[in-house]
Amino acid sequence: MTPTRTLAVVALLAAHVAGAQPVRKDAAPNAGVVPGVEVLLRDSLQLVRGKRVGLVTNQSGRDRAGRSTIDLLAHAPGVRLTALFALEHGIRGAVEAGGNVSSSVDSATGVPIHSLYGASHVPTAEMLKDVDVLVYDIQDVGARVYTYEWGMAIAADSANKPFIVLDRPDPVRADMAQGGVLDPKFRSYVGAYPVALRYGLTPGELLRYLNGSGQISAEVHVVPMAGYRRAMWYDDTKLPWVNPSPNLRDLDATLVYTGTVFFEGTNVSEGRGTDEPFRLIGASWLTDAGAIAAELNAMHIPGVRFDSVTRTMEPGFKFPGQTIPMLHVTVTDRDRVNAPEVGLRMLRAIYARHTADFQWRASIDRLAGSGRVRDAVEHGTVDALLAAWAAESRRFQDETRKYWIYR
Repeated sequence: MTPTRTLAVVALLAAHVAGAQPVRKDAAPNAGVVPGVEVLLRDSLQLVRGKRVGLVTNQSGRDRAGRSTIDLLAHAPGVRLTALFALEHGIRGAVEAGGNVSSSVDSATGVPIHSLYGASHVPTAEMLKDVDVLVYDIQDVGARVYTYEWGMAIAADSANKPFIVLDRPDPVRADMAQGGVLDPKFRSYVGAYPVALRYGLTPGELLRYLNGSGQISAEVHVVPMAGYRRAMWYDDTKLPWVNPSPNLRDLDATLVYTGTVFFEGTNVSEGRGTDEPFRLIGASWLTDAGAIAAELNAMHIPGVRFDSVTRTMEPGFKFPGQTIPMLHVTVTDRDRVNAPEVGLRMLRAIYARHTADFQWRASIDRLAGSGRVRDAVEHGTVDALLAAWAAESRRFQDETRKYWIYR
């Protein structure tokens, strides 16, 4: 994701979330998960009935049968769908990372689509003139460096409308938090609030936390999933996989993304322009990829294995048209993977061998949420930073626990 502007944080209100839902305990252990949109239509339609609804969504907003939330709300009895709002990658998820998203009209419903990833990230009064309530339904990935959750938070905080989250799973388990907490000096659209890099919350829980802790001020309602448990991986939910963005194409890539995304802030390819984005890391000058893979494997980093491969890069990405050596990350035990550690150790291994070739980009500190990644890689203090991150993520998880909806 490409950062675009620094955000001001509202920290004036410490009220609890309106409409907070109790912890769900009604699910059979192996039952499939029912997403929030289906729960809304089944037993919570009173939240939107008789109201003009603005919907923040994309291609991932759909029910278990594949019907889009746009169509479901457009045809729900007593509901008037009057506006759609598009975040990064657009309403259909087809725009590449950082690409400008244009306002338009939905061809199927005739409802106007307002871009929140173009000239402004904030819904304007003109966009909201025919809206009584905002509804959010987008599949998140549990990573602070994703922009969807910050689009959600900004819309909730600024719209001065009731804000309803149709909850969805944290695909990489919501019972784990990993990586450092963002330093407020480095706020951006890839990290708007001080949360852990892998924050271990569903979208609804994250918004409850931000609102309940006074970091935003909004009337928040969460329509919870049925059958969801914190320790579930996405494939445990039995929900169909839909790419949340163009370059996160499977669960393993989504898991390691929280660490390999650091390479976006370097002149090393993070795998965009290959068949396995975020699981392939390389550069034209990485001619010793095999030796680096062996070095990383000798560290016995939990849950992953490294191999050396080559790929021809697609046009429009780093090293366009070149066939380059790359490191391939294979997940061997996803329950043991600490993705921020994977990314940090890969950075250090490459930097130590290629100090003259390796370059940072300006975005690295925003992606990392501080200047500590760059410092640790350059000075060989990775172990100390990982220990600090572990303590920060534990504190963050303890702080957010009271906003959990699910066990």
